[in-house]
Amino acid sequence: MRRYLKALEGRERVQVVVMDLSETYRSIARRYFPNATIVTDRFHVVRLINQHFLNVWKQHDPEGRKNRGLISLMRRHQWNLRDEQHANLMRYLAEYPVLQALYVAKQRLIRLVLLKTLTRKKASIKLPVFMRLLDELAESPLRALANTLRSWLRPIVAMWRFSKSNGITEGFHNKMEMMTRRAYGFRNFENYRMRVLAHCGWDGVINRVR
Repeated sequence: MRRYLKALEGRERVQVVVMDLSETYRSIARRYFPNATIVTDRFHVVRLINQHFLNVWKQHDPEGRKNRGLISLMRRHQWNLRDEQHANLMRYLAEYPVLQALYVAKQRLIRLVLLKTLTRKKASIKLPVFMRLLDELAESPLRALANTLRSWLRPIVAMWRFSKSNGITEGFHNKMEMMTRRAYGFRNFENYRMRVLAHCGWDGVINRVR
């Protein structure tokens, strides 16, 4: 990858790089695309928030964490729940006040994360709200999540200004995984590479970087 990226034409003109919360990817983007704005992908940020919340839930109620129905309700956005589903979830959470407070905070956090195409002025208004919420979480069992989001603050704020995501890349990745499973693996990388090009789009020209 190092050789390929060094030889990539026009990389200094790349304006935006969208990624998950990988420090490795961020360091690569900073090194090889120095003029690009790094933007986090909403899907991965929301998934990270849910993962941390589900881990805390497991600590409070290991048995409840095994209930698939409850897991589904916990993961979904509150505004997508039917009234009956929301009422059932609130009855369960009422038995765990700390967990209930964290659930409410999680929903507030996700609402902020899902904001997009904000003007600079609107983003500057939302930023203090976001920071206060992170301060609250830093004093809770979700402190590790708060620390991670703080370390990615600039890419998250940039995310509010864009509607871009790495959904296309994720789609290609899923296709590549399916190809590997169906073939029970590839012994020859070049065969795998040609299969990926055929299934994920190819203009008929193979460019090799030497």
